[in-house]
Amino acid sequence: MDLDELLKVRDRYDAEMRRDAVPDAPNARVERVGRVVRQTVPGLGWNGVLWSDLDAGTADAEIAAQVAYFGAREDDGDGAEFEWKLYSHDRPADLGDRLRAAGFVPEAPETLLVARTEDLAALSVEPPEGITLRVVRDEAGVDLMMDVHHRAFGTERPRIREQMLTLLRDEPGTIEAVVAMAGDEPVSAARMEMRPGSAFAGLWGGGTDPRWRGRGIYRLLVAHRARVAAERGIPYLQVDASDDSRPILERLGFGVLGVTVPYVRRRPGA
Repeated sequence: MDLDELLKVRDRYDAEMRRDAVPDAPNARVERVGRVVRQTVPGLGWNGVLWSDLDAGTADAEIAAQVAYFGAREDDGDGAEFEWKLYSHDRPADLGDRLRAAGFVPEAPETLLVARTEDLAALSVEPPEGITLRVVRDEAGVDLMMDVHHRAFGTERPRIREQMLTLLRDEPGTIEAVVAMAGDEPVSAARMEMRPGSAFAGLWGGGTDPRWRGRGIYRLLVAHRARVAAERGIPYLQVDASDDSRPILERLGFGVLGVTVPYVRRRPGA
C-alpha cells in the first residue's frame, strides 16, 4: 500500500476500532464520555481509553476525569490499573507528557501495522518439519497457549486466559486461536480477534518458544489466520507489533500506520 492508501486505512481504523469501538468481551462496556471513548469490564478484563479528541485546552481535564472514574472503580474491587492507549498521531502532541505527569507509566512502544487480508491469505506457507497446527476450542487448548506465552515472553497472562475462555464460551465466532505443536509439545501460539462488522481482524499474542524460533512457525501462524479472515470477508489484518515481530511482518507485506504506546496507571502500591 502506498502512503495515501495507508492514511485512508488509518482513518478507517481510528473510526471503527477506536472511536466507534465495540466491546472486546461479552461483559465489557464501551462508552463515549466527553471527549474520550473508554472500555470498562469487571474482573481481569481490559480497562482503558481507546480514543480521544483532545487539544491543549481540554487534555488535562479529560485525563483527570478518567483517573477519577477508574479510581472509583478500583475502590469497588474492579481492578488495580487502567490503560490509555496512545497513538503517535493523537493530539495534542504532548499528550504522552501530560499522561506521565498524571501518574501514567509508558510501556514498550509497538508499531501499528496493517495488511490486505487477500494478499496474506494467498501466501504458500508449509509447516516446518514435525510441526502441526491445533485450533484452540476449549480450556485445554487455552492452557497450551498460556504455556507457550510463559516460555516466549517470560510472564503469566491471567487476563488473556480469562478473556479467551470467555470468548470461546460466549462468542466463539469472534476468535481464532491456534497452537503449533511439535509432537505433544506446544512451541508457538497466536490468536485473532474479529469483531462483528469490522473491516479489521486483529492479530494478537504471537509468540514462539526461543528454542523453536527462526524456523518459519510465526509466518505459518500469520498465514493460517489470514486464510480464516479471508473466509470471513474481512479485508484487513492489524497488528500491534513488537520490535521482534515487526521485521517479519513487514517482509510479509504489512505497512506501518504509526506507533502505539500503552500508558498504564496503577493504584499506588499495586
